[in-house]
Amino acid sequence: MNADLIVRAARIENFDPTPARTTDTVLAVQDGRIVAVGGDDVLRHWTGAATDVLEFPRATLTPGLTDAHAHPVWGAIEVGSGLDLGGLTTLDAVCSRIEDRVAEQGREAWVTGFDLDVNVFDGEPTGHPLGRRFPGVPISLMTRDAHSLVVSPAVVDRVGLTGAETFDDASEIVVGPDGRPTGFIVELQAMDLVLDHYPEVPLPVAAGHVADRLREFAATGLTGLHALDFTAPSEDVYREIERHGDLPLRVRCSPLVPADSGRDVWEAVAAQQGLAGRRWHVAGAKLMLDGTADNGSAWFEHPDVFGQNRRPLWKDVEGYREAVRFFTERGIPTATHAIGDRAVRTALDVIEEAGHAASAPHRIEHIESIPDDLLPRFAALGVVAGLQPVHATRMTRADQQDNWSRRIGPQRVAHGWRTRDLLDHGAVVALGSDWPIGIADPRTALADAQLRRPVEELTAAPVQPGQRISAREAYAGMTRAPAVAAGAADRLGRIAPGYLADLAVFARDPLDLTPEQQTANPVLATVVGGSVLQHTPQECAS
Repeated sequence: MNADLIVRAARIENFDPTPARTTDTVLAVQDGRIVAVGGDDVLRHWTGAATDVLEFPRATLTPGLTDAHAHPVWGAIEVGSGLDLGGLTTLDAVCSRIEDRVAEQGREAWVTGFDLDVNVFDGEPTGHPLGRRFPGVPISLMTRDAHSLVVSPAVVDRVGLTGAETFDDASEIVVGPDGRPTGFIVELQAMDLVLDHYPEVPLPVAAGHVADRLREFAATGLTGLHALDFTAPSEDVYREIERHGDLPLRVRCSPLVPADSGRDVWEAVAAQQGLAGRRWHVAGAKLMLDGTADNGSAWFEHPDVFGQNRRPLWKDVEGYREAVRFFTERGIPTATHAIGDRAVRTALDVIEEAGHAASAPHRIEHIESIPDDLLPRFAALGVVAGLQPVHATRMTRADQQDNWSRRIGPQRVAHGWRTRDLLDHGAVVALGSDWPIGIADPRTALADAQLRRPVEELTAAPVQPGQRISAREAYAGMTRAPAVAAGAADRLGRIAPGYLADLAVFARDPLDLTPEQQTANPVLATVVGGSVLQHTPQECAS
């Protein structure tokens, strides 16, 4: 029997825990799965008249990378239609970018933006400077952590915000001493009051934004991602893209279960399980036990320097416990957003009580600061730790002069972003970007994980340098670990017979390169289920 596809390279690398390397250089694919791995004997045995043979004589063939935490639909729409404020470190620079957009589209149109650094404000973020600089212009800027908005007074007036609004979760319309909204909108339910007024993006335009981004992601070596959301218009967007072709990578979607929601919402999320297209499907549920430390809405054992970061997002924590049990009993794995130590401890306690779903293990995402006693519990309970390396390296600073560090204090900062410690305690650590909150290019995240600093900032001091991991561990965190997290370790994350043919072709073996060189290591091709997508070195994702 002949193969559909044969790929030959200089080396095949599986990122196994042991450093021994094989002499394998060839693999054969049939019906989307790998049927043989070896040397030229595979080429001779499996090649037929209809076999497509791809030669990469100096390249390294690896399992395709998987971003274990991303938001491709709302992220692509936001990035496609909003202002990119990333890298802007002063309020003047932010206003200058807004000024250009106002000049372009007029003062009546909404100006939206993303990746706003809260450190540009002197104190708590407020929309008052936007009102003074752009009177009457509706401006809504999403902060870097995507858990708050800074809006102009014109938005407050248009939406009709009063500050007296109440929410099921820990959301808040922040008010000043005069009792009026300041323009700082914290957490998701409050944010939705503003987001619901954003100008509607037509479905073909939204699908175009998403398709473009996914193609850019594929050009960086990604063959899969875990979308930890499935809000409208996600399903319509994926189906619209597949009306015209295939997604360039696989997408596993986990709908959000809102804080303090009830059984009717849980039933609706359970009913979405199994929705699928050719390369996307719904599996799992995401819950958020707390917010973010930067907003003061994370849940720590002790409050921060402002007396905040001491409450869960679920006002009824017993409701969270019941929700995890509900999904577990139906075979649906959960991913819990837990930033603070109390949130992580509670999530571990609840998972210990509920056990795991049959289809995949439960996950805890972000885990920004935890004490020593929680480290061994991940492996002991089989809980996957979902971490985003660029959060540690780009949202905090080694000198602790960033908002996150100042808020939670040096003792908790020292226990931050514990990638090395979790691995040393036997945990499965799945790495992701949290895009568009983090940088999409996995090569950047993988390099940052090894350096504990932004890879391009050669003189920057590392953030908790003791948490550095090796290149092998980093790449395993985006190949083998996401497969475990998805309950797919028997078919994804490795190059072996019987596994799906999801592959990345790197110009050079990442394990032979410095972290700085890895970010510029061209991806020559990606393969998803045996379907080849070749790339040019110029393609990249932001």
